[in-house]
Amino acid sequence: MAQRVTLRKRTPYNTTSARRRIVKTPGGVLRYHHLKKLPTAPKCGDCGSKLPGVVALRPREYATVSKTQKHVNRAYGGSRCGGCVRSRVVRAFLIEEAKVVKRVIKSQQKGGRS
Repeated sequence: MAQRVTLRKRTPYNTTSARRRIVKTPGGVLRYHHLKKLPTAPKCGDCGSKLPGVVALRPREYATVSKTQKHVNRAYGGSRCGGCVRSRVVRAFLIEEAKVVKRVIKSQQKGGRS
C-alpha cells in the first residue's frame, strides 16, 4: 500500500500558492515540499514583449539582486525594449524636423508678403 503524505501548510486547496512536490527524505519518509511561484519575465511597457537581459524573478527578490541584472545599459533600459526605444527616438526626431519645416515655411510666407 502507498505511504500517506500529510500537508504541511494550513491550506488544503490546490491553489497556485500551495503547489507541492513529494520528496523522499533520507529517513525513507515521503514528505511534501511546497514550491514557490514561478517568476515571469518583465515585459516592455509599449509592445508587451519580454525584456531581454533582465532576469525573471519574483517581485521581492529584485531587492537583493544587483542593478546590472535589473536593467540594460540604454535609455529606458529596464522598462522598454530596444525596438520601442528606437521608434520613440525616430518619432521625436521627425516631430522636431516637422517643427523646423513649419517654421521655415512660415518665415518664407512672411518674407513673400512684405
